[in-house]
Amino acid sequence: MSEEILKALTQLFAVVSKQDGGVSEAERNFVIRFFEQELDRKRLSEYVTLYDQYAEFGVDGEEKKEKGSEATAENPEDIVIIREGKTPEEIEQQEKEKARAIRKAKRQAKKATEGEGGNIQLKDSMRTLRVCKNINKTLAQKQKVIVTFKILEMLAVDRNFSSHRLEIIKTASQIFKIPKEEYELMENFVMSTDSPQMFDSPDLLVFDEEAPPVESRKKFIDSGFLDGEIVFIRLKSVELYFTKYNGNDEIFLNGQLVKKDTIVLFSNGSVFKTPKGAPLYYSDLVTRYNDTAQQNPISFNAINLDFRFPDGTIGLRNVNIAEGPGKLISIMGASGAGKTTLLNVLAGLESPYKGEVRINGFNLHTESDKVEGVIGYVSQDDLLIEELSVYQNLYYNAKLCFKNLTEEELDTRVMEVLASLGLDRIKDITVGSVLNKMISGGQRKRLNIALELIREPAVMFVDEPTSGLSSRDSENVIDLLKELSLKGKLIFVVIHQPSSDIYKMFDKMILLDTGGYPIYYGNPVEAIAYFKRATNQVGSDNGQCQTCGTVTPELLFNIIEARVVNEYGEYTGVRKIAPPEWNDLYKQTHSISPVETVNEPPPNSLSIPSKIKQAAIFTTRDFLSKISNTQYMLINLLEAPLLALLLSVIVRFKNAKDAEEYVFRYNDNVPAYMLIAIIVALFMGLTVSAEEIIRDRKIQRRESFLNLSRMSYLTSKVGILFTLSAIQTLTFALIGNTILEIQGMYWQYWLVLFSISCFANALGLNISASFNSAVTVYILIPLLLIPQMILSGAIFRFDQLNNSIVEKGRIPLIADFMASRWAYEALAVEQFKDNPFERQIFDVEFEISQYQHKANFWIPKMQEILDRAANYAESAKNETADSVMLLLQNDIALFKHEWKSEKVNEILDRLKIQAEDMELPSEEQKLLTIDLEKTLQLYEFDREMADKLKAILEMIRSKVLTPKFVTAGERRDSIINAMEQDPSNKLSVVDLKNTYTNEYLESQVKNEMIKDRYVEGNGFLVQQTDPIFAVRNPNNLSGPLDYRTHFFAPEKQFLGNYFDTMWFNVFVMWAMTIFLLITLYFEWLKKLIDILGSINFSRKKK
Repeated sequence: MSEEILKALTQLFAVVSKQDGGVSEAERNFVIRFFEQELDRKRLSEYVTLYDQYAEFGVDGEEKKEKGSEATAENPEDIVIIREGKTPEEIEQQEKEKARAIRKAKRQAKKATEGEGGNIQLKDSMRTLRVCKNINKTLAQKQKVIVTFKILEMLAVDRNFSSHRLEIIKTASQIFKIPKEEYELMENFVMSTDSPQMFDSPDLLVFDEEAPPVESRKKFIDSGFLDGEIVFIRLKSVELYFTKYNGNDEIFLNGQLVKKDTIVLFSNGSVFKTPKGAPLYYSDLVTRYNDTAQQNPISFNAINLDFRFPDGTIGLRNVNIAEGPGKLISIMGASGAGKTTLLNVLAGLESPYKGEVRINGFNLHTESDKVEGVIGYVSQDDLLIEELSVYQNLYYNAKLCFKNLTEEELDTRVMEVLASLGLDRIKDITVGSVLNKMISGGQRKRLNIALELIREPAVMFVDEPTSGLSSRDSENVIDLLKELSLKGKLIFVVIHQPSSDIYKMFDKMILLDTGGYPIYYGNPVEAIAYFKRATNQVGSDNGQCQTCGTVTPELLFNIIEARVVNEYGEYTGVRKIAPPEWNDLYKQTHSISPVETVNEPPPNSLSIPSKIKQAAIFTTRDFLSKISNTQYMLINLLEAPLLALLLSVIVRFKNAKDAEEYVFRYNDNVPAYMLIAIIVALFMGLTVSAEEIIRDRKIQRRESFLNLSRMSYLTSKVGILFTLSAIQTLTFALIGNTILEIQGMYWQYWLVLFSISCFANALGLNISASFNSAVTVYILIPLLLIPQMILSGAIFRFDQLNNSIVEKGRIPLIADFMASRWAYEALAVEQFKDNPFERQIFDVEFEISQYQHKANFWIPKMQEILDRAANYAESAKNETADSVMLLLQNDIALFKHEWKSEKVNEILDRLKIQAEDMELPSEEQKLLTIDLEKTLQLYEFDREMADKLKAILEMIRSKVLTPKFVTAGERRDSIINAMEQDPSNKLSVVDLKNTYTNEYLESQVKNEMIKDRYVEGNGFLVQQTDPIFAVRNPNNLSGPLDYRTHFFAPEKQFLGNYFDTMWFNVFVMWAMTIFLLITLYFEWLKKLIDILGSINFSRKKK
């Protein structure tokens, strides 16, 4: 207490005690005892002298009279009007206050002179006003109430309750803003001597063996055997409790003997101990007073809880808890003792290995739907959305809790909660991160609590609410939790090394020792005395300092974890009392019976909106948080155009020394641009989504108590990410294609890049949901991108990969799992096949390529097979080796397959019909009658038969394929001529080719660099050149679901139908995306990783 305030109190004591006969010896001794509590010996005499001077102790009557008359005349001038530095309005206000004080002092003086034997001088009245105003500016309201009680106590020492003295105290209480009814309660409590006849009030509580009459409004707690009674009053405005005892037993309050009829403050952590009855704890008193708690019927029973971690380590051992409403319970213990584990099990976040947790009879872990919305959880971690304001964080949380409230009602409710927590003045400030703080740590903790408080859960679990806070902020947070408990909430708090004041605020404490052993459950202050007694320490009856009431929580752990000292006086690593021993003592001394089950549903105000509305709220909240983050928006919106600009400018290549202008047709970098565009789309999609769920995981854990829809949450994430990807890929395609002059293909490029970016979004969300660290996720991104590059088909040809994965005529199966391969093929095929120039002649060029390949490469290859088979047949006549026969058999089978696949029999049938018109020689007509099935027999095949078949193939080439090739060429030429002569075409054919085609891409999709036009594989011939003009033969498909074909195929066959390559590939990418979204919803990847993580790969030591 400051010197200024102490002097003011001295004057106030003096003004009251000097009235009506002056200071008595008993009153003076009371004041001296008060000084002894506040001052050291050196200053004590100084303040006693000051009190004597103000109270005129030892001054005779005549001298008092003279001083009184002087004071009456001079006193109005004592109030000095301060004019310097004041506005006219402030000066006028001072003058009004002075005039009002003088009038009041005169009224008091007149009343005193007319009263019985008293004389309140004007000087005393003015001094009272001045002193009280000084005190008003400095002391907190609770301290002002205690001061008022002290003055009343001073009068009680010799029972001199004159009306003049009481009038001064009443005036002081009015200045102190003490409610009138509470002051009257204080006055009656001090003046009353006969407790049974004491005034009746609901703020009065009697601790006695005999209950008051039924009609009485007093509250009652049974004391057991007790002489007299202990009486309490509650001052509700400041939540203070005062007590006095009027019996003859030896009653101890916090270890100190209580004198009869002495009024004392019953503060946090206090305990009354009677000779025969049960002790009375502060928490018991508050619970009895707390009417709100009675209106929130809650029974919370944790029965024989055991918990084991996945590796088998025991986390909790036979924990029992039984509680009702209106309690603030701490969970304490050394690091690793299982505090947070216990909190998570009690909250339903973890399932116990044994035992159960029941709320109003409902099993929390197996009947969670019955207690929906009852539990609130405040994590140790910060659960705020950093980019939103204080108001927005709470507002959107409220929208997810109350579907029936209007916007106005929601706003009112949010503002009420913010105001109750002292956060209304900072409601528009952005929360910021823990490192980049916009609001203080204490404010962050209060806002975290507000997120749960707004829906008023009946049971709250709070993990380390004071970690990282200053002592003042820590007290404020626990004060808030205490207020909530007084409103009927049951609150469990994990806390580490609290201060004395915080420690005493808890109603009960659960203490765990290393290994999850419970070693204490009960009153926190009593815990210290319990462990002192267990270790036979001095002062084992006292849990706190008898002089100042301070509790030292560290003493608990010093006793519990005391170490054995060796012969050298050094502490060893061995504890004097091991955790199992403390637990054995706990079992002997603690008997916990479940509280009576409340047979009604727990109170619940939660009303969550529909899934669609939830998705809208999540989307709005996430959108606002993103646009509030300037760096996030700038990077993600500028990333795509900057990369497109950089890439396209660098690869804009003039492929001629003397070229004056850029020509798209001769830019060899176009395929590389396609690949990099795809990789950029993948990269942007992954980076923008990789941290989305990791960042929200803690918030999701808290919101899991609301039973919100996971589908709605994921829908909001997917919607925002897909929208962002659409914007990114659109800007990339617009800028990149414009600079490289890729004309007429904007929407195709955007569609493919958008599709693969969405695939990357879904993939990023999966890894974000499956891994615990953002660092791990970002390490994974290169591991995901590099295979996409390798197996895209743009860098390495699929037929030149490792032989173990290569399949002739097909893309390797492993590449089909790479979205980049589908995207690159879609872009390459679409760019070549459907550009404005090639689109007009593609079909006829397709025919030309087919006829050319069959005539120039397929027939020679078939003739080569026949020659080889004939050689094998001749060798087989001279040798009996099975290998030769096997080779012959394979060649005959290959020839038959190709003959059938290419429908040679149908060609021959048409030739038979047209034989006369074509004037075929008789020898060639005979060839048309050969039966292939009879001719190609393994043991009958010879050189003569091979020559006949070769002649047939040669006839097909000359009579069928070559004429068709020529005809198709003529049709192409006519189309090109028509294009040239068409007046609507502003560009010539050459300009069209320069504008829309690209030679290097054309060489890729035609595979022009390959030497072997046909190769044998899987029992058929594979065309390696002109893949863009080849469609897989239906005879080579394994079934209707077989979609697999060669790279750069213009069409894909699936379910018996042909689909354009770009649309089919886009469909496949979206199918992969949908599959990933399904795995995301069911968390299959996370479950797989958890299973793999639970496997112990280390070998057990023998």
